[in-house]
Amino acid sequence: MDQAVEGEGRHLMSGRLPMVSAAFEDGQAIADGRGLALSFLADVQAVHGLPVSEQVMGTVELVVSELVTNARKYAPGPYLLALEACEGAVEVTVWDSEPTLPAVQASDPLRIGRHGLEIVMAVSRSFEVHREPVGKRIKAAVALADGWGTDMGGWPAV
Repeated sequence: MDQAVEGEGRHLMSGRLPMVSAAFEDGQAIADGRGLALSFLADVQAVHGLPVSEQVMGTVELVVSELVTNARKYAPGPYLLALEACEGAVEVTVWDSEPTLPAVQASDPLRIGRHGLEIVMAVSRSFEVHREPVGKRIKAAVALADGWGTDMGGWPAV
């Protein structure tokens, strides 16, 4: 796993914190992505003093797991995971080389498996899919806290 941190000069007033990203080869464990997410959230809390509840940690870990699993399962080659805290949310972005956009299937409680995107969309504040010149980019934003920015300081409410 190759890891990079960007934007060290940014501060809370700009509404964005430093981003962390990692490139994964096809054979690397999905657990590496979840570990990167938990480490990132620990830094958001410890270094930047922003509150991150256990529920938020679990939700971000779930979103990372589902998106990275899909990239590993359906796309040939490497994929990129990026995490960024901005405007009261953690943005989880996964790029992969497969140009086919994912399709959310109709709800079916009897279907076994293939519920990942439904889950991600249900727990995320926003969800986007973009076709790129090579492959696609999927971004889900998970709120750091309810009522963010109203009485906790940090970013203004959106």
